[in-house]
Amino acid sequence: MNNLADQIARFRNMAQEDPENDLAHYRLGQFLLEDGQFEDAVKCFRRTLEITPEFSTAFKFLGESLLKLDRKDEAIEVFTKGWAIADDRGDRVPRDAMAKHLEQLGAPIPKKEVAAPVDDGTPGTGFRCERPGCMEGKRARQLDKPPVPDAIGLRIHQEICSACWTLWLKDLSVKVVNELRLDLSSEGGQHEYDKNMREFFGFEQEAAQ
Repeated sequence: MNNLADQIARFRNMAQEDPENDLAHYRLGQFLLEDGQFEDAVKCFRRTLEITPEFSTAFKFLGESLLKLDRKDEAIEVFTKGWAIADDRGDRVPRDAMAKHLEQLGAPIPKKEVAAPVDDGTPGTGFRCERPGCMEGKRARQLDKPPVPDAIGLRIHQEICSACWTLWLKDLSVKVVNELRLDLSSEGGQHEYDKNMREFFGFEQEAAQ
């Protein structure tokens, strides 16, 4: 595995070459946070949310970065907004983590207001994509079958729409492999590839923390 400085350099390069790559900014922010570069981490997570406003896990890490800088009021604001977005999307793990932060900070946990459903006339497929930032909405379509024959493939089939899978497979995965110079025949290269894929889909995995 690459050391922390190398990971920071690689994801910084990815973010600079593709400023709209939310995953690159997000992963860079995570490594900067781990390295104690809290101000720069804040900038990365804010940029992630500019690109993908519903990236609920980015709110969690942004708030945690702000806490490291003792900017508690800003952190509370971020956690409160992030909790609402995570709750609306059904992203339970980041939602619960942000609720815990709010509780520890003595701030109220928002109460969700249940609104009557609005029919905009768009025909729906009945499938809901769970990826943070998915823009398909009612148009989301489930994959015909798991894209790979393992547990992660089954989860993608159950939770991720065909459009988001195609975006990863044909665009972002190629960038990850090329920019990080991953050797997918090696255990380390496959681990890093899988980690980036799970981050893109918003899966909470063991290696996230």
